[in-house]
Amino acid sequence: MADTTNTSKGSDAPNSPFSDAELEHFKSLVINKRDKATEDVDRMRAQLADAREQAENDTAYSFHMADAGTDAMEREKLYLMIAREQKYIGYLDRALERIENKTYGICKVTGNPISKERLEAVPHTEISIEAKLAQKK
Repeated sequence: MADTTNTSKGSDAPNSPFSDAELEHFKSLVINKRDKATEDVDRMRAQLADAREQAENDTAYSFHMADAGTDAMEREKLYLMIAREQKYIGYLDRALERIENKTYGICKVTGNPISKERLEAVPHTEISIEAKLAQKK
């Protein structure tokens, strides 16, 4: 007989193994990490803007090919770091959705609960350590 106590929007998705209080704890953890990542993206964008402004102010006498190469490499590194942080923010946003849907803490591979310790370390994870280890084989 099917379990009819599932309260998640009519889906067959399993409910989170965590209490509402624990979900609130994880929510605040994820929000704090998201805020920090957003601040990092803003800071790196400001660095890019400064670098562009500096490049526009260079005159022919202060321009050297090695300096231009270094500047270009630094800008490219900033673009990559911004892209990486934005991807991380996306993972955190999906974790917040799972918390709201009460499916947070369920491994998407095995369907088993993810350990609280793993979620404390990597709050945006969608898979258990067992599933992660199996992926590496």
